[in-house]
Amino acid sequence: MQNRITQLFRIEYPIVQAGMVWASGWRLASAVSNAGGLGLIGAGSMYPEVLREHILKCQKATSKPFGVNVPMLYPDIDQLMNIIEEMGVKIVFTSAGNPKTWTGHLKNRGITVVHVVSSVKFAEKAQHAGVDAVVAEGFEAGGHNGRDETTTLTLIPAVKEKVSIPLLAAGGIASGSAMLAAMVLGADGVQVGSRFVASEEASSHPNFKQKVVEAGEGDTHLTLKELAPVRLIKNKFYQDVQNAYSQGASVPELKELLGRARAKRGMFEGDMEEGELEIGQVSALIHDIKPAAQIVSDMLQEFEVAKDRVRQL
Repeated sequence: MQNRITQLFRIEYPIVQAGMVWASGWRLASAVSNAGGLGLIGAGSMYPEVLREHILKCQKATSKPFGVNVPMLYPDIDQLMNIIEEMGVKIVFTSAGNPKTWTGHLKNRGITVVHVVSSVKFAEKAQHAGVDAVVAEGFEAGGHNGRDETTTLTLIPAVKEKVSIPLLAAGGIASGSAMLAAMVLGADGVQVGSRFVASEEASSHPNFKQKVVEAGEGDTHLTLKELAPVRLIKNKFYQDVQNAYSQGASVPELKELLGRARAKRGMFEGDMEEGELEIGQVSALIHDIKPAAQIVSDMLQEFEVAKDRVRQL
């Protein structure tokens, strides 16, 4: 399955595993890369030396291309980028910031740069900044998200209309049929997050993985837009946030409620009540925990079945 995305990353299939905090360590990234996709290490939850360790282990676990996702609001981003360059990583996905800040620097060092966006406006800005590709992420996605609540179904063709660089679709994609739909809308490939959280290799806590499997329709909600929009599974912490809103909480009060390491407490340490549980709407369609390679294989098989179904229309 060769196209602009597979050629850009030198991979077999246009499937990218999202670099999610507390879930995307070296085990998951290397497993996806070994299966023919592109695995990403999620640097957003890593201290610089922890990132170095994950890159080293990933390099030992796979000879295939892999990358690192770096949220640009990270306080020690200079150190992260230095380690990425020093370790010879050739693919970087940036998010949550201005792509102009690092794109030129990275590309001058031979690194392929992809930026994650939630709107047409930011996609155009990313292209102007010189990135090699964009990820257009609909508001169905888990984790931190756009404020405009543009769905993937609307966002992908809108971005395709305005940019010429390779386009990855994200948000609500956990199956081969969703992958085909995104590509019919104009995407060259897909970035998949929530489905890989419920994988054996994900570094997230078993309690969180099971919570994702148990989630149903309507069990997630985009909230905390005053701080940074985030889609969460509804639990005690989520309800505390809603209670704070009902009492007219100010931004400082919301920050105090969120506190520090709330996401780590939930997704990595397994506190299903007080932790922040970031996951996408598509969790309602995820019913099991399986190896990452099986997830890739299943998606490819479903993709072919969906293509045959379309031919019969």
